[in-house]
Amino acid sequence: MRCPGAGVVLAGFVLAGAVTLGGQAPARSVGDKDWVGAPVKELTPAKALSTKQRAAREEEWRREIRRQLYVPEVLPPLEAKTWSTFSPVAGVVAERVTYQTADGMVVPAVVYRPDPKTVPWQGKLPGIVIVNGHGGDKFSWYAFYSGMMFASAGAMVVTYDPIGEGERNIDKKSRAGSHDKIVDAPHWGQRLAGLMQVDAMQAVNYLAARPEVDAQRIAVVGYSMGAFIAGITGAIDPRIHAVILSGGGVYDGPGGYFDSNPLPCQSPPYRSLSVLGDRGAVLYALNAARGPMFVMNGDNDTVMDMAHHGPDWFASERARAVALRGTDRDMFTTVLYPGISHRTSWVDRDGVSWLGRQIQFAYWTDKDIATMPVTHVSEWAKANGVDITANYLREDREGGLDALGKGYPGIKREDLMVLPEKDWEAMKGRLTYEAWAAKTLAAERAATP
Repeated sequence: MRCPGAGVVLAGFVLAGAVTLGGQAPARSVGDKDWVGAPVKELTPAKALSTKQRAAREEEWRREIRRQLYVPEVLPPLEAKTWSTFSPVAGVVAERVTYQTADGMVVPAVVYRPDPKTVPWQGKLPGIVIVNGHGGDKFSWYAFYSGMMFASAGAMVVTYDPIGEGERNIDKKSRAGSHDKIVDAPHWGQRLAGLMQVDAMQAVNYLAARPEVDAQRIAVVGYSMGAFIAGITGAIDPRIHAVILSGGGVYDGPGGYFDSNPLPCQSPPYRSLSVLGDRGAVLYALNAARGPMFVMNGDNDTVMDMAHHGPDWFASERARAVALRGTDRDMFTTVLYPGISHRTSWVDRDGVSWLGRQIQFAYWTDKDIATMPVTHVSEWAKANGVDITANYLREDREGGLDALGKGYPGIKREDLMVLPEKDWEAMKGRLTYEAWAAKTLAAERAATP
């Protein structure tokens, strides 16, 4: 099935009422069930506040989110290092890079950029950060395809390994799910989610520090778990200009999708944000304060429970967020594809076109994007020996995507390894989930009376 469907842009306006955060301590993430079904605290609508009060409230929300998720007020030094480079396709250079994240850990990343020796560009490049879905990493097809595609369009693209995956896995495995382990520590989930936030924020820092990149034209795109992460990153990091959430964005209320999700990287941190009141509306309001957002889903996405998060649900969420902002300027828009399930829709024409309008690619124009040939992902994967699980090779999922561009290869796994074996062994105490977990558990025990 290759049916792109029609986009639905939602709008509305609903008033909510008021809450003061009051510097509450981070909520416990294990063993506390009192939140289930609890009423949502009302928040004061923007129309009842002055411009100064609205700005102060938004900054207070950002501080509270960062505090609940253990995101430091000052991010660590980047300590970026380029280990080597290669060219996966004509006109594109890929750099094997590391940068520092929270807790002294290190992130391996592959950074894709146009090759100025092939086609020079004028001015500066936009930047894009790819945030993977659960079990995904820089080896995932959509990470390296996005890297090559967006670099061909004229952007610099960061793809990286989340904690516990790829080179941050003790066995260098993908789809390992190492961070899914349940650890009986009061704030484990918040600390894990905070690490993931800093991973993404440091990728933004990396792009902003590159002399080729315009720091005002940086976008973050996230898929599934990555959409959960990216929506929060966009809320707390105003430097980001544009955000795409694909297969996600269902920031609902008490006992809802994320509250009941068993994964420690999602349920505990989302529950901890209950201190905000109407969490979804607050996150979307903060994103609108930062810049534009596009939420892309299929109406048959059982992974995200879209049966209970249809157009009416998004319209209500949007209206409450508009009430908190006092304007619909830069409030998220959404597309819902009929008959489609879970997928990375930012590679399709809709996603690339929206992103191009927000960050202005150095090469591709709106006309180029509108007329560009596409690659059907399931056929491409089979022809190029690209690893996509059977469940996601389905036509209603990733396999059915028509990704922009032609002629992109499947990149060999060994080519996407950043660190030489000797260096990986020397650095694994700063790379792997196990090393982070030991350090974090010690911090939890030290902080618990």
